[in-house]
Amino acid sequence: MMVPMDTAAPPSPARPGSLLTELRAPRTWRTAIYLLLALPAGLFASALLAGGVIGGVLTLPLLVGAAVLLGCLWLVGAIGELHRVLAGLLGVYFARPLPPVSGGLLTWLRTTLADPVTYRTLLFVLVQPPLALLCWVALGTLLSVMVLSLASPLWLLNPEAWPVVWGERTVTPSVEAVLGLLLLGLGSVIVLGGVIDLFGRLWTRLSVALLARDPGAEAARREVVALRRAAGRVALGDDLHATLLDLTAQARAASTADAVILLAPDGTLLAGSGPWPDVQAGMPERLPGPGAADVRRTPDGTLLATLPVTLPVSAGGPDGGVLRARYAPGVRPSSDELAFLLSISDHAGTALHAAHLIERAGARAGELERARLARELHDSVAQALYGITLGAKTARATLDADPARTRQSLEYTIRLAEGGVSEMKALLFSLRPDALEEGGLVAALRQHAHALETRHGLNVHADLRAEPPLAPDAQAAAYRVAQEAMHNVVKHARAGQVWLDVQVVALPAGGEHVVLSVRDDGRGFDPGGPVAGTLGQRGMRERAAGVGGTLDVRSAPGQGTTVTLSVPVARPAGGSA
Repeated sequence: MMVPMDTAAPPSPARPGSLLTELRAPRTWRTAIYLLLALPAGLFASALLAGGVIGGVLTLPLLVGAAVLLGCLWLVGAIGELHRVLAGLLGVYFARPLPPVSGGLLTWLRTTLADPVTYRTLLFVLVQPPLALLCWVALGTLLSVMVLSLASPLWLLNPEAWPVVWGERTVTPSVEAVLGLLLLGLGSVIVLGGVIDLFGRLWTRLSVALLARDPGAEAARREVVALRRAAGRVALGDDLHATLLDLTAQARAASTADAVILLAPDGTLLAGSGPWPDVQAGMPERLPGPGAADVRRTPDGTLLATLPVTLPVSAGGPDGGVLRARYAPGVRPSSDELAFLLSISDHAGTALHAAHLIERAGARAGELERARLARELHDSVAQALYGITLGAKTARATLDADPARTRQSLEYTIRLAEGGVSEMKALLFSLRPDALEEGGLVAALRQHAHALETRHGLNVHADLRAEPPLAPDAQAAAYRVAQEAMHNVVKHARAGQVWLDVQVVALPAGGEHVVLSVRDDGRGFDPGGPVAGTLGQRGMRERAAGVGGTLDVRSAPGQGTTVTLSVPVARPAGGSA
């Protein structure tokens, strides 16, 4: 499929400053190379097709002709691809076609014969040789006039070596005639660039009209894929910069733009895809309104499309910056493509707003966490420090008068200090519970058991052996189940003793499971009673089921509670099932 371009787009204006600007432009020389190759390529393709068709028709009674004619039909597509490659010299680029339809020879034949592109390509092959010959004749004539005119001073210097006969007379050169011929030659040089550019536009429009596949279906497919990926990326929302980079890359890949960038309201570059000249950087002078697009041509012939990045209404304002797309000379975006870019800019606005909300939520969460930490410090460490102060003052006051009481005060102060240190460690662990990642499940459970003893005065008997062979997600599930079970002990059981156990058990049916149990000597409960659901059993069962394990809760009033989690061991990578 051809990259869509507006065939009615005006030609790129030449930059002022020199009459030879058109001739010096690289585009003119690329067009000249195309015109040079057009005639031999066209004659070769026409001769190949004509010979194939004639040979196929003549050998049709021998059953070989059918294969030859099918080969000619395939050759039409191959020749079309060759001409599409050559059209790149004119600045016309064609995107990759859709994948071929599977289904065998008959399906391919039916699809190819029903495709209008086949017949347009055949028409291009038929029209190209005479049109290329016409271009050769016109350019050859112009070049001959230019060369002969510029060589006229040689005729003046040596008329005998360059005799010019007109009828029966030999023309004798004069200075005025030679000057006139020189002016004609210089004029031909100037005209040559314009003629080549004119032929280039002619071939550009002919290529667009006859070699382009259906641009609508392919462009729509690309845009749908890009929008679907953009929506998924925005919904993920894990990294704003990566999201914006992906949005600009999708916009560039699914459009005809050479480059796409996103700019903040202050002109700062947020993300971009493709080369962007420094002279075109920064915010435009005039910003389009919501849902509109501003397309302007720059002095160098490129087009710049500017589209607003609109934030959601809940954000309190529509200004989220702009999306800018840069197009090569001769390429102009269609209205459908501009609508697609507007959708991409809307996705960018959603991503920016989501990042702002996440930042606000993080700040709010930080405030709540600081408030919780302040309460914890006030209720625990601050009280311990206050008691330490009182104990130290009492010891100082009784140091000389009552040494025994001083000793009691100092021992009381030391116990308070040790308790404050333990409380602080427990708080730090609750703020940074990363022992699961650093040391594994056993280390994390030991730290949590220590925190439980320190903060709530429970006696935790931890029978934790070697690190069990669990996958990371199973480790996390086991830790959260144990954490929830011990939290329930503190909140509901009124227990004094807790037994925590982790071991690997071989099953009778084969295989091994990691079994984690949390048992207490608390008041217990009736598992079938109305309060059973308040112990977080549902969440624990969901975590167990999520890693292929089972959860068993046993309790009775006055007999404590036992929570047992059984999880399959992790299989080594590449092991057999």
